[in-house]
Amino acid sequence: MNTAPASSAAAGGPRWLTDEEQRVWRAYVDATTLLEDHLDRQLQRDAGMPHVYYGLLVKLAEAPRRRLRMTELAKDAKITRSRLSHAVARLEKNGWVRREDCPSDKRGQFAVLTDEGMEVLRRHAPGHVNAVRQAVFDRLTPEQQKSLGEIMGIVAEGLQPSEAGADLPWLR
Repeated sequence: MNTAPASSAAAGGPRWLTDEEQRVWRAYVDATTLLEDHLDRQLQRDAGMPHVYYGLLVKLAEAPRRRLRMTELAKDAKITRSRLSHAVARLEKNGWVRREDCPSDKRGQFAVLTDEGMEVLRRHAPGHVNAVRQAVFDRLTPEQQKSLGEIMGIVAEGLQPSEAGADLPWLR
């Protein structure tokens, strides 16, 4: 609902969303909330882990030697270092990840995907891919898929400033 006076933007006030922008914004929020819940429930049911943990395993599986510095993994996953530390502790408890000290930096650590963790991914990736395909790609034309990718790329790029002191999750 846009209840702001028309002159507020001209007077230096907020640029309220138009009715169409508000419709688009709410559709985006609803869709992303529902999608994350859908994927989280699927992975909890089938693999016994939340979506964010699955994403960490995937990032490690794709990394050289299935290992990443913890700071790099937090950056790639777009999560706080504290949340990553908690997640990796749970993944370690399951035997899916192990930590290794960094030989060149006494404060640094690597997260390493274990063979057991790789097997968990192999076993559960087909169901997860099917959930993603049914929820997103099967509902969109190829042109819509391309547009969605371009739009989300633009939004993500704009939210990842490169200057020092940026307020980004992996720096917290």
